[in-house]
Amino acid sequence: MLQEVAELSTAGQKEFARSGPHFSDRITADGRDGWPVEAGRYRLVVSRACPWASRALVSRRLLGLEPALSLAIADPIQDERSWRFTLDAGERDPVLDIAYLSEAYDAREREYPGGVSVPAIVDIPSGKLVTNDYRSLTLDLATQWTALHRKGAPDLYPERRREEIDEVMEAVYRDVNNGVYRAGFAQHQHTYDDAFRRLFDRLDWLSERLATRRYLVGDTITEADIRLFTTLVRFDAVYHGHFKCNRNKLSEDRVLWGYVRDLFQTPGFGDTVDFDHIKRHYYQVHTDLNPRRIVPLGPDLSGWSAPHGREELGGRPFSDGTPPGPVPPGETVPEAGRAS
Repeated sequence: MLQEVAELSTAGQKEFARSGPHFSDRITADGRDGWPVEAGRYRLVVSRACPWASRALVSRRLLGLEPALSLAIADPIQDERSWRFTLDAGERDPVLDIAYLSEAYDAREREYPGGVSVPAIVDIPSGKLVTNDYRSLTLDLATQWTALHRKGAPDLYPERRREEIDEVMEAVYRDVNNGVYRAGFAQHQHTYDDAFRRLFDRLDWLSERLATRRYLVGDTITEADIRLFTTLVRFDAVYHGHFKCNRNKLSEDRVLWGYVRDLFQTPGFGDTVDFDHIKRHYYQVHTDLNPRRIVPLGPDLSGWSAPHGREELGGRPFSDGTPPGPVPPGETVPEAGRAS
């Protein structure tokens, strides 16, 4: 994520368009792509700044895959070689022994036509990238890694509801997840206007949908909620101002503000969010939008812990399961990035 955004946003008058992942191999229970599910074999590389990578962070926590799938966290500030491991001792990932995620990409295919994106899964023994397919990665964690799920893990992609989940996720992706980028990187007024209107029409639709139900599909958390959450949690901090998505703040929509706080306060969601990484990345990497690289001090984050009242709508966050346990040592969000 975001490498391709930066390239497209500075390419003359070319409008923003998100390309598909170049490496779309899947890690499956039967290993049909040559990558079988195996505890300890793979490493998930993320940036806490990236909403697409944040999906994987939330899914991994909810499903209890921390012991089976180790985690590498990239610096939120990229350089000319993209995502780097400067947060680690010696500025190298301690498991993969690389300084840049691009080294895993090069090990898989040198000079491939594309940017270095997260989330990515790397095969530890070979050091090769397996996949950067953000579209299927979390669905596979939910459906292919079941033998390694924790006891009490929720079913995030229940088979009987998949058609509805897919429909909701497609609408959310088109108008919200991707819509904020279409607005933020628009090169023409009419393109911005279209993205803006589609975004807020969809947010209004979501607000109406969620006014009488706690979650997007059914009465439990699903993949659809994860995908909406990772955009909404960034909305007031970056998209409202930085991407000019400013009809109103999320905190001014009673339903959506309650919904996103409900999820944020659910174990597995808010404990993966680093507002410091989010703000520093967007405001310091997108120099075409913010050439002086000034990071705003706001917004006030204290409201994230306020009561949301969504329990009155019923619902069972984890269905018949249980919440995930404590965040593993070494994976807690630093104090600077937490909502107070």
